[in-house]
Amino acid sequence: MSEKRTVKRIRALKGARVAYKNGGATRNCTVRDLSDQGAKLRLESTMDIPDRFDLVFDDGNRHSCVVKWRDLVHIGVQFADAEGAVRNKD
Repeated sequence: MSEKRTVKRIRALKGARVAYKNGGATRNCTVRDLSDQGAKLRLESTMDIPDRFDLVFDDGNRHSCVVKWRDLVHIGVQFADAEGAVRNKD
């Protein structure tokens, strides 16, 4: 598989929460790698995680995210609030 990222990610082990439904629903996750533009998240299951959500780090930092790929327990996200990120026009 060819690498499509323009920014290299570094390995990470950070606690965070996936927040959706205007913060009414959250799921714990672990950030496994991270860059200024995105991250790879590990969850118990990616079922029912929407394609757009907020990622809230345990230290209080927050990013709006767009899912770029997923499997059963991992999600790759792009930070929609990052400089140069693709924004949805809806």
